[in-house]
Amino acid sequence: MAYHAPEDLLAAFHAQVRLTDVDAAPGAVVERDGPVHRHYPPDPAQQGAMIECPEGLGGDPDHWIGRQVDFFRERGQRVEWKTYSTDEPPELSERLVAAGFVPEGLEALVLGSCADLVHDVVLPEGVRIREIEADDDVDWRRVATLMDGVWGEDTNWVNEHLREEKRARPDLMRAFLVELGDPEDLEAPPTGGVLSYNLLRFSEGTDFCGFWGGTTHPDWRRRGLYRAGVVHRARLALDAGYPLVRVDCSPDSRPILVALGLHAVATTTPFILEP
Repeated sequence: MAYHAPEDLLAAFHAQVRLTDVDAAPGAVVERDGPVHRHYPPDPAQQGAMIECPEGLGGDPDHWIGRQVDFFRERGQRVEWKTYSTDEPPELSERLVAAGFVPEGLEALVLGSCADLVHDVVLPEGVRIREIEADDDVDWRRVATLMDGVWGEDTNWVNEHLREEKRARPDLMRAFLVELGDPEDLEAPPTGGVLSYNLLRFSEGTDFCGFWGGTTHPDWRRRGLYRAGVVHRARLALDAGYPLVRVDCSPDSRPILVALGLHAVATTTPFILEP
């Protein structure tokens, strides 16, 4: 079935991805507590625990919110409650804050057809896109250097989490560098020649793939690197049989994706509860 209207894309994403918990990482505990969907690493010391409520929270939302607070604090595990602007109740954000969750940055949920993203792109001279594997220690260190340099904090746990997911299910996760020069020349500027980093994640059993990452070195923004990574991944997704794409994107990426043919259908905000 072809989906073109934004409301149809959102309905398909809701039914195929959110309601089925296919976003859970390999090896995660996946369970439901009443209307709450949650998945988390079995080891409480590991990060990556997630909560959603795609079916709403019913007539007593504070009850279900409180149960999650008690559950994850008893485990001593950090958890993210991923909210969407379409979630019920409408005042979910306020209730989460009252329960001790802290909001992070607002992102747009962007959906569309991979076929609409297939455009001609030309990378700057000397720049190429290259796939990396889970056992490429040097390349993943270069990724960590780029991420820490751009975001100003230690994001290595995120990179390692994605790397482990790729190691567990290489058929569902692919990772790419956009780099300058010979990858053996670690003195090439900046970050050992890594200019951008992105991932392609397939949601098994659905029509959807996901575009993750996209972090680009500030000196190389507005030179088509992010766009080239989007087009490259769209072609690969179509070849793999995934006609639709979802992206949780920043304000910087949203206009690029919309200009390429995708649709901003909602917003999403993570709320963090520390143990």
